[in-house]
Amino acid sequence: MNFLGLIIAVATFLVIGVFHPIVIKSEYHLGTRCWWVFLVAGIAFIVASLFVQNDVLSPILGVVGCSCLWSILELFEQKKRVERGWFPMNPKRKDEYQLKPHK
Repeated sequence: MNFLGLIIAVATFLVIGVFHPIVIKSEYHLGTRCWWVFLVAGIAFIVASLFVQNDVLSPILGVVGCSCLWSILELFEQKKRVERGWFPMNPKRKDEYQLKPHK
């Protein structure tokens, strides 16, 4: 039996699950100004995936890299979710949000 696909699928699921709270915490503590960290990390992981010869590690590095890049979009979406009141706002940075009045 070949477990390669299952291993990569489980790793992908775990990576996506880990990135969800990373984006939430990053936006809470740093705001959207940390987007470039996700960009640099994403490019680095994708480039690394091109040079790794291991059949399991290479696609996992690619998934991590793409998840980093997708997190840039999610970081800005998270800011909108905070402005809508769906997630807690960092009171130290409340001047960075365009809060919508409650109806």
